Amino acid sequence: MELAKPKRFTPEEYFKLETASETKNEFYHGEIFAMTGASLRHNLIVSNIITAFNNALRGKGCFVFPSDIKVEVDFDRHYVYPDVTIVCGEVETARGRNDVIGNPRIIVEVLSRSTQDYDRGSKFKAYRNLPSLTDFITADQYSPFVEHFRKKGPGFWTLQECSVLKGSLVLSDFQIKVPLSDIYDRVTFDDAGTGAP
Repeated sequence: MELAKPKRFTPEEYFKLETASETKNEFYHGEIFAMTGASLRHNLIVSNIITAFNNALRGKGCFVFPSDIKVEVDFDRHYVYPDVTIVCGEVETARGRNDVIGNPRIIVEVLSRSTQDYDRGSKFKAYRNLPSLTDFITADQYSPFVEHFRKKGPGFWTLQECSVLKGSLVLSDFQIKVPLSDIYDRVTFDDAGTGAP
């Protein structure tokens, strides 16, 4: 018995469906993948990151967007919703749409157990093809731990880690420091490595 092949969609069909959808869906090579709802803790960390970056980047000509904005990773083939997207300079929309960004400078993903392998693996590999992207940041939601991948040249990325609340995420290209205590404001962690709320 032959297995049914998944239905393939055109980008136009995806955007039409997405406009009417009550949930967010990502698009990859003709397939549509529903995004699961995020926890209270995940959303609190995202909110803290948006606040921290808005404060740190004030006056530097950057825009900080929440996860309702899509990023075009590969024209007509791959569209995603990062947790936080930062554009510095003029925002370039993709496909003539005002809900798709084509030139992210910084992308932040808050990791969950179900998505961390994808976020750090094939999704980050796809992000690295974005010419505008210079910084990719992940924040663990179960312990204070932030990874900062910084592009140093074609195919050359460096990694800086920070796992203490008294430490800071340092973005030297922007001359800013974002304290981990700001990213994890009002999030508590127990000995089992889970956070609250």
